[in-house]
Amino acid sequence: MPTSSSGTGQRPRSRAAAGLPALTADRIISAATTLTGERGLDNWTLRELARAVEAYPAVIYHHVGDRDAVVNAVVDRVVGLLELPDPDLPWQDWFTELLANLRAVLRAYPGCARRLALFGPSVQAAARSIDAGIGVLLKAGFGRESVLAYNLLVMTACQFVAMEDDRDGALALRIDNTETYATYRERADLPGMAELGAAMHDLMGDPDLAAGYYAQLYDYAVRRCLDGLAHRLGELRESDGESDGEGLTAT
Repeated sequence: MPTSSSGTGQRPRSRAAAGLPALTADRIISAATTLTGERGLDNWTLRELARAVEAYPAVIYHHVGDRDAVVNAVVDRVVGLLELPDPDLPWQDWFTELLANLRAVLRAYPGCARRLALFGPSVQAAARSIDAGIGVLLKAGFGRESVLAYNLLVMTACQFVAMEDDRDGALALRIDNTETYATYRERADLPGMAELGAAMHDLMGDPDLAAGYYAQLYDYAVRRCLDGLAHRLGELRESDGESDGEGLTAT
């Protein structure tokens, strides 16, 4: 916090006089982004942010706004960290790389994935990645379904990362559930539960396997979404071919 001449009746010294850097919206958002990386988006207050930039909460309001405004700015800042793949990649490879990058960015800033899944980023922050992603799908041949396909892939990714973030905060419950499921691994009368129990038993016995479980689940979800879209693209191409054929027959 800025220093003051308490007890002397003098006004608080300026930031420059106190040897503090000038406070800007960018500096505030950077500090909030750092706090998000350290604690998660929902686990810091405006007062804590004000302490981080050595200012009063009113200064945060003046430069950025209330907490929701700061949170929106942080999410936009995180979205801006996303690197886009080479535009010349085949569409499935392009999205495989994009969504791998997206998970890495969002996992570094817990809570942002849930916010994106619910509300999305601002138009300004998302325009670059949306234009590129939908452009890749248009080029592949998805036509008017390109927007739906893009939202399917990105929202699925955000929801899986949000789930992973939330589960990090409930480790004890996760362990209890895993142990309980593992007890079903020899239940011949419940073959589905036995298969799940065997998988959970393997996770409990292999720390490396357990550590990579959610990344594997994420990759599986992405790949199966891409498989489904590839199948749909085949249907669209067949439909276009039939339409062309009908047109030729009619003439």
